[in-house]
Amino acid sequence: MSKIAIASFDAADRDAVATLVVAIQRDEFGVPITYEQQPDLQDPIAFFCRDGGGFWTAKTEAGEIVGTIGLTVFAPGQGALRKMFVHAEYRGQAHGVAQVLLDTLLSHARAEKLASVWLGTTEFFKAAHRFYAKNGFAEIDAMHLPPGFPRMKPDTRFFRIEL
Repeated sequence: MSKIAIASFDAADRDAVATLVVAIQRDEFGVPITYEQQPDLQDPIAFFCRDGGGFWTAKTEAGEIVGTIGLTVFAPGQGALRKMFVHAEYRGQAHGVAQVLLDTLLSHARAEKLASVWLGTTEFFKAAHRFYAKNGFAEIDAMHLPPGFPRMKPDTRFFRIEL
């Protein structure tokens, strides 16, 4: 098992990030979404890295992108977790990639003095639902999403954590 490093997004990794995310969405889980339908994926720096947000990647020692996570600040004190994806071979507690990515995002959100982080996901990501709950996120009804929350069309389940 190679060592995993978490780093802020580098524009040179755009294609590798897009390939990982779209492969997980479409090929693994059958979510009917394209790269072109995801402006946050097309330009992560412009979408995430402003107003206290950020985008991070998990890389192997060989430089392979095996995970991503993004935080966009959509209102004062309110952030949205987006684009949390981990390559199938690197999932689970044995690898800890998802946990380190989430810990990085939440630490950053706290440092930016955000009050809460919200997220939307699909019905398909059952393990992710359990992971979020284990990490203190509470599931909420869509009708309780705050104004300005960046909802994606495939999202059907929503979670929030107070910081």
